[in-house]
Amino acid sequence: METITLVTGGNKGIGRETARRLKEAGHTVLIGARDPERGRTAATELGVGLLPLDITEQASVDDAAAQVRADYGRLDVLVNNAAVTGVVTPLEQTTAEDAAAALDANLLGALRVTNAFVPLLRASQHARVVNVSSRVGSFAATLELDMFDWRVVPPLYAITKTALTMLTLKYSRALPGILVNAADPGYTKTDLNDGQGTQTVTEGSDAIVHLATLPDDGPTGILLSRDGSVAW
Repeated sequence: METITLVTGGNKGIGRETARRLKEAGHTVLIGARDPERGRTAATELGVGLLPLDITEQASVDDAAAQVRADYGRLDVLVNNAAVTGVVTPLEQTTAEDAAAALDANLLGALRVTNAFVPLLRASQHARVVNVSSRVGSFAATLELDMFDWRVVPPLYAITKTALTMLTLKYSRALPGILVNAADPGYTKTDLNDGQGTQTVTEGSDAIVHLATLPDDGPTGILLSRDGSVAW
């Protein structure tokens, strides 16, 4: 039976590479894209399906879920990859409006999409949810690695990823039978960091692909990098 997989924000960066690799692994891949033109270009180049999807708009999310239901009747793998950097300013100069916009995309976007697709995931025999989080949202890593310089790790971005990792943990308990995990791509060269990352998108997608293809007895509720588990 084919594996139906959705990668949000799949038209560029780590999302695009994840889509490419999962298609190569035999999945029937759909990419969600907010920009229709970029989405069509990427879908054509990758040979995958396209879902118009703005994770900050409930109607768009609901329409995407309805389309997958009509076309496939289920979803086997959901990769919540779409995200924004948010403002790159010291925390004391960050406004509540700035924070709300970043949380709307990076936390509530994953919530909207996951909740809309839960009925379709429950129709799968081997459902997987992968939330693309980050080590910069880990309390342990922040303390250990002294990640307090806002010029390297924007504090607002880190806060949204902390929240996303906790959301992952809560979903892993709330959705028995579905493996729900978070991936830490590492510092990967993408538009989110203006190409300053030190890893390739292939390296950055390693943990995501691994979690998307877990066996049925695989873990749930963990944060994983390409080097292994990341402490909370």
